[in-house]
Amino acid sequence: MTAELKLDGEGPLHDQIRRAIADPILSGSWEAGKRIPPEVSLMETFGASRMTVNRALRALADQGLIARRRRVGSFVAPRAGEHAVTSIGDIRHEIEARGEDYGYELMQRQEAHVSAAMSLATGVAAETPILHLHCRHFASSKPAALEDRWINLAIVPEARDIPFEDIPPGPWLLENVSYTEGEHRIAAIRAGSTAGGLLEIADDEPCLSVERRTWRGKTMITFANFVYPGSSHILSGRFRQGS
Repeated sequence: MTAELKLDGEGPLHDQIRRAIADPILSGSWEAGKRIPPEVSLMETFGASRMTVNRALRALADQGLIARRRRVGSFVAPRAGEHAVTSIGDIRHEIEARGEDYGYELMQRQEAHVSAAMSLATGVAAETPILHLHCRHFASSKPAALEDRWINLAIVPEARDIPFEDIPPGPWLLENVSYTEGEHRIAAIRAGSTAGGLLEIADDEPCLSVERRTWRGKTMITFANFVYPGSSHILSGRFRQGS
């Protein structure tokens, strides 16, 4: 089975391995429940270290493409269109997990300072430097989500040097910045003229607004508001009693 896995030669090796395994899953060649080759086999196939292979498998699990079972192995996961609300994920992975091509556009990038009103709402001191980003995400060339995000430059000063023209802020933050706590707030809203125009939907179409906040200790790292067309997104969470 590993013979059909091919690297595309683009980007870091762990990303190439992730895409090589994702391709037969997304194409339907590997059906739900099919066992993924063991890590040792993947190491030999790709000439990669265990750490690199493990990183690729973790990313696939985060995408929802595979399920990893300790001491048993990894298996192709059932396809799902839901978005988890109890964890912080990556829009790109969510879109690609549905078998669609992902696209990204940075619409605005601006350095600013926390206003008095924002300070009251977030607890971040007024005049704290922030990076404010407006982004748009696409699924198969169709607008799938809007992202309005600010990053606390007092906590993440290195973000000032990242243009975010080719990489969205979300995955960069997940890769480079640790956090201790996160929060989602979800609301049903009307698109309105601005969001409706950017999402290419009617002004009165219902949308899901998802506010995401992350902290390190008592200090907020980032705040983001995502707007999704309500007709194409489901938010889900699974809980266990006593957790």
